[in-house]
Amino acid sequence: MLQVVQYQKTGKVSVEELPSPGCPEGGVLVRTDYSLISAGTEKISVTNTKSSLIQRARKQPDQVKLVIDFLKRDGVISTAKRVLSTLDSYKILGYSASGTVVESRCDEFSPGDMVACAGAGIANHAEMLAVPKNLTARIPSNVDSADAAYTTVGTIAMQGVRQADVRLGENVAVIGLGLIGQITVQLLKASGCRVAGADIDTSLFDLAKKSGCDEVFPSSFDSIDSMLAFTGGIGFDSVIITASTPSDQPAELALKLARKKGKVIIVGAIGMNLPRSPFYEKELDLRMSCSYGPGRYDANYEQRGQDYPPAYVRWTENRNMQSFLQLISSGSIDMKMLTTHTFDINKAPDAYGLITDNTEPYLGILLQYPQREGADKRTINIKTENSKTDKVKITFVGAGSFAKSFLLPPLKSLGTEMVAVSTATAVNAETMARQYGFGQASTDSSTIIADKNSNTVFCATQHDTHGQYVLEAVNAGKAVFVEKPLCTNTGQLKKINDAVEKNNGRVMVGFNRRFSKSFELIKEFFSSRKEPMNIMYRANAGKMPKSHWVLTPENGGRIIGEACHFIDCMAYLTGAKAVSVYAKAIGAVDTEITNRDNVSIVISFDDGSVGTVLYFADGASTIPKEYCEVYCEKATAVMNNFKSVELHRAGKIKKHSLDGRKGHDEEVKAFIESLRQGKNLPIDYSTLQNITLATFAAEESISTGRVININELI
Repeated sequence: MLQVVQYQKTGKVSVEELPSPGCPEGGVLVRTDYSLISAGTEKISVTNTKSSLIQRARKQPDQVKLVIDFLKRDGVISTAKRVLSTLDSYKILGYSASGTVVESRCDEFSPGDMVACAGAGIANHAEMLAVPKNLTARIPSNVDSADAAYTTVGTIAMQGVRQADVRLGENVAVIGLGLIGQITVQLLKASGCRVAGADIDTSLFDLAKKSGCDEVFPSSFDSIDSMLAFTGGIGFDSVIITASTPSDQPAELALKLARKKGKVIIVGAIGMNLPRSPFYEKELDLRMSCSYGPGRYDANYEQRGQDYPPAYVRWTENRNMQSFLQLISSGSIDMKMLTTHTFDINKAPDAYGLITDNTEPYLGILLQYPQREGADKRTINIKTENSKTDKVKITFVGAGSFAKSFLLPPLKSLGTEMVAVSTATAVNAETMARQYGFGQASTDSSTIIADKNSNTVFCATQHDTHGQYVLEAVNAGKAVFVEKPLCTNTGQLKKINDAVEKNNGRVMVGFNRRFSKSFELIKEFFSSRKEPMNIMYRANAGKMPKSHWVLTPENGGRIIGEACHFIDCMAYLTGAKAVSVYAKAIGAVDTEITNRDNVSIVISFDDGSVGTVLYFADGASTIPKEYCEVYCEKATAVMNNFKSVELHRAGKIKKHSLDGRKGHDEEVKAFIESLRQGKNLPIDYSTLQNITLATFAAEESISTGRVININELI
């Protein structure tokens, strides 16, 4: 498919051929007819990316803070690689579009339905869109796709009006008469309000009057007396700010214009260094308008399709979308008058040149998508100069930040043949293919796993898909490296076990810590032991929002998804299998913390060793994340966050200072070399199965309060 992207390093906007997305579960696949360039929002985004790195840093202090956090956590080299990788990638543009459903995996829509689509990173400027159902709205039969492409931007304006809670006959001022401002004016007139518009650009005034402004004024403190006279001296019941500027001036002007006990609604991105006295003296009500409305930024609503009951949340973002389309259908608002330009998708760079260079007046800019054969192709070939021939031929499934930081770099350095890469987003697939020399970029993981051109599969997707992809790879006769966990439930594990036995499958899980220098030193220290070990592993994991995908039931939570690492370290040090597990979680007072994120897990091993995992989400951030103590035969080893290891024996202490690395490079190398040499994989499958069962047992123990024997589970 064709998609408009911006190269992060140079800021250049281009149209690239990328793989089409697949239809999401609980959503639809849409062939795009039109998409709308939100001139204000996208101009800022595109212009910022064209700036120098220093200028970008000044404009985006939040991103600078993020880089500093990475520096503190991962060090200079790792952070530099992350930044360079980000710069050598494409940025997705667009968030408002319309088109035709070609595939549906939800009850609400069927192929052939005309729909409007919303969402940054979803309703992109692309020929094919994968859209969750709550970000999709059916277009009335008398509304054309060009007008429907305004729905997302129109819904932003609508939510601002809803926040104003206007009444018939009220006086409302709109500061900022760009695209969202013009739509806001139309919505206010449809609501029976008297509307005054203000903007620094007087060329917008004629259109604002056509949109419904009763009067228009320069956006200036000099206009205050004239604007107040419009209200008969009372002041405005509501002032809606749709301007976009770092200046505080629009907000300060709004405070002057609003009547006592009036409302100020902020829709646009503006400066907000505001004085207290006007709010105090007038008892003003300041309201922020959150994008499209209730549901925005809620993954359960947007991604997982969980609606809010109308009795309690009358206007969600989806119901706002439907309402906006109905207003177009009834003729209450008019989008055609706002459209100044329409470009073919192939001419998209010209459209962005128009808004960045200001070569002529513009407002509503549409991109049109002519029907084209092959737009739905999910795997494309990539021209690369990095192609190599090797015994190990890699298919890589899922390439998020972890894979880019810890798995792909060592793979590239080892000289393996990179056959194909698949990710959920087309832009990421193309970027990873180009950066790491994959011959194909895809959004269809199952197809490239089955492709006979590779013999090894790396899986670094979300946890709920691990079981499926491991099973597919093993049944295809391929070696598998899957980032932890192996799978998330016993049903998946049984199927994998059967497939491994039937196909003599080779499976490796990314338990990297056993490959670190820290644990190699401890293993060697206790190499001649005869007695059982007592091991304590503390993970100060930190709080994770309840809405995070890791905490959803299908993804298994943090015990299955992360505590498995620490159980594996115990299995490595003891060389033994877990036989029983007892776990206890505390009830957190903080309702935003999942109780199972604060847990003590005691594991008994078949050699008599005992391991205790202390996993905390509510610890102090100043405490290192990982700490391990091992006791055996009057000797003790202490690992402190992979920065140091202390070995205590016979009154002597041997200290090792380390670099904090956790064995990622070493585990990848060990896996690849075992394949090249035809040797057994670095961790035998029975150990992987045992560790996985231990995490399932911990979850079961928390639920039942019982000690769980591993052999009960499978």
